[in-house]
Amino acid sequence: MSAIDLSEAEARALLQRTLKHSRAEHCEVSLHASARGNVRTARNAVSTAGLNEDHVVTVTSRFGRRSASASGNQLDDRTLERIVRAAEELARLAPEDPEWVAPLGPQTYAAVPAAWSDATARLSPADRVGLTAPGLATAKERGCLAASYLEDNRTVQARLSSTGLFGYHRSTVAEYSVTMRTTDDAGSGSADVDQNDVTRLDAAAAARVATEKAVASRERHQLAPGTYPVILEPLAAAELVSLLMFALGARSADEGRSPFSKPGGGTRIGETLFSDAVSLRSDPADPDVPGTPWASDGRPHAAQTWIEHGVLRTLHGSRYWSEQKGVALPPAPSRYRMDGGRGTLEELIKGTERAVLVTRLWYIRSVDPRTLLHTGLTRDGTFLVENGRIVHAVNNFRFNESPIAMLQDVQALSAPVRANGSMLPAMRLGKFTFTSVSDAV
Repeated sequence: MSAIDLSEAEARALLQRTLKHSRAEHCEVSLHASARGNVRTARNAVSTAGLNEDHVVTVTSRFGRRSASASGNQLDDRTLERIVRAAEELARLAPEDPEWVAPLGPQTYAAVPAAWSDATARLSPADRVGLTAPGLATAKERGCLAASYLEDNRTVQARLSSTGLFGYHRSTVAEYSVTMRTTDDAGSGSADVDQNDVTRLDAAAAARVATEKAVASRERHQLAPGTYPVILEPLAAAELVSLLMFALGARSADEGRSPFSKPGGGTRIGETLFSDAVSLRSDPADPDVPGTPWASDGRPHAAQTWIEHGVLRTLHGSRYWSEQKGVALPPAPSRYRMDGGRGTLEELIKGTERAVLVTRLWYIRSVDPRTLLHTGLTRDGTFLVENGRIVHAVNNFRFNESPIAMLQDVQALSAPVRANGSMLPAMRLGKFTFTSVSDAV
């Protein structure tokens, strides 16, 4: 029996069937079912294709402050009962949780209709090949070698507890990533696009962008390390802004371990920490980047403003820390949106006197959690912009930069576009620190 096509009523019945075996003081049962298809290409040809379908039932049993979980992927009554018994046996042996909180009762979860697309759910192997074919054709026409990966995923999630909490959510997503290399290995370009609705996924355009970057980056001019104005494409910006979103934790701020800790105690909520052009929001029902209705602990996701015109408005935290501090803390968002300006990346470039255009960042690692300083590398096309146009490619760099510091000097923003599952603009920043030259292509 497959769980990927279960309706809400059928999913509830399956979870109820599992829950009836429980002898614990509290029990929660969750279902995660997925069907994932993919096509991989290398050297301008399809290399592999696959389809994986699976489902997992997880049971969490609680006795007082002790809890444990067990999982299985068979849905017959005998197996479901064995999963419940295993969770209960482990829970009785588990140590008491010093951060225990009482189980949640019934919750109201936002409807997220934009998370599901019938077109994505129905993708066939031939459809996947058809989506990747234009990229292969573009690579051959321009004398490049394409390596790409297309994956589509449809997911059903459901949860039910002995206290009456129930949720059901289904979602789809399709993602296409492509790297183009010139045949002499001198130039490289990449692009990555994702959408819940595959009819909005323009894989052919992404392949053309990656190809143009590869061809344009074949002849690189030397540029010395230093601090420069930069333009970050949305995908590059997403890498750093996601680190900022993760760092907006209330506990680390309250405990003095965060850039959002106030000297002497407390947090910096209400302070202007960024350019007034910076606003970050999240909403599970956002039609462009729909999120999940609930967090991992069962709390509902709701619309939140995290940063508003440069002012820190909200920090996220666990239920335990919320109780400890006596404040209502939202869970961390699954998706987010950064407000932008108007126009496209190309128009942002036209309005730039001089800057380094960064198209991709990778291998990012933390240097100093107290300032959110990170290091990483540029790759797959780094260019010099002068007098409103790209004049030539430059060598790649290692950078040392904090997303907090960089967002304090925002000069201009494009309209936001979807990148890495969230909505972000391309951004021109007054300064960005490149510490050394990288040999990456």
